[in-house]
Amino acid sequence: MALPAPAPITLFGATTPSGQALMELARGTQLVVAGRRPPLPPAWGGDPPPFQPCDLDHASGPGMAPSGLLVSFAPIWSFAPWMARYASSDPAGFASLQGVIACSSSSVITKRFAANGFDRGLVQRLREAEEQLTLTCAAHDLPLRILAPTLIYGQAGPLGDRNLSKLRQLLRRLPLLPLPGEGGLRQPIHCRQLAAVALHLAHHLPSSAGDPAQPVHLPLGGDDTLTYASMLRRLQDATELGDPARGCRLLALPPRLFQILAAPLLLLSPKFFEAVLRMGADLAGFTPAHRILGVPPEPFPVLPLAP
Repeated sequence: MALPAPAPITLFGATTPSGQALMELARGTQLVVAGRRPPLPPAWGGDPPPFQPCDLDHASGPGMAPSGLLVSFAPIWSFAPWMARYASSDPAGFASLQGVIACSSSSVITKRFAANGFDRGLVQRLREAEEQLTLTCAAHDLPLRILAPTLIYGQAGPLGDRNLSKLRQLLRRLPLLPLPGEGGLRQPIHCRQLAAVALHLAHHLPSSAGDPAQPVHLPLGGDDTLTYASMLRRLQDATELGDPARGCRLLALPPRLFQILAAPLLLLSPKFFEAVLRMGADLAGFTPAHRILGVPPEPFPVLPLAP
């Protein structure tokens, strides 16, 4: 008996590294890109997928009628209200959808006790968007998975991350980088791993609808859990010979001394101060990508890396 063909996918957030990676992984699947800008030419050659103009922040209505499965790497605080407007303005079209995979952020978990206003506002926006999207889909019995990835990194086509790439740039500029001992635990996930998980869940979403063992909210990480210092050392080892990043010395300080030395940052930028303190916090323990995909674990770092 022949397997049914995969449902068509409408992709939001194609101009992110994970969106770019999904377009490559989804070759052979009927895919349409929705957004304000057409997708970039595929790095692997050929024509880009069909494009449907769509502004998620446009308040008057959805402006388009997507079909099949929706996969979004766009900001969830834009995607969730758009979905609510779509459900209200076109109930029949919304009811014809087969499922939704939306990308949020683990910051809704890891920064929920933040003291600075920026991070508190971020957590509130994420939480409210997740709740709105969950209520909208539940009201129409539409299968939903919200991915909450931690520390996305890597390169896909011409697009790279703004997380670990910034750390590599810092390593290139500094001769010495103080750390709170070995630092806390991290579980970075490559943009291609995130895209693979989203595509895998999208293909299995219609058949798993209503399964209580499948949570709506899925905190997600890479396959390696390592200390902050180990993560930086592996980044250094992955750079080319002669790269200045390899020459930066990582200086492990007693955590209490590190906190005392970092204290003046509180006066300059509470947001940056808390980011520095989080170097010593454990931000790991999420579901590893390989467990969902059913493949062998990929050690950190997965290549390619952003410059």
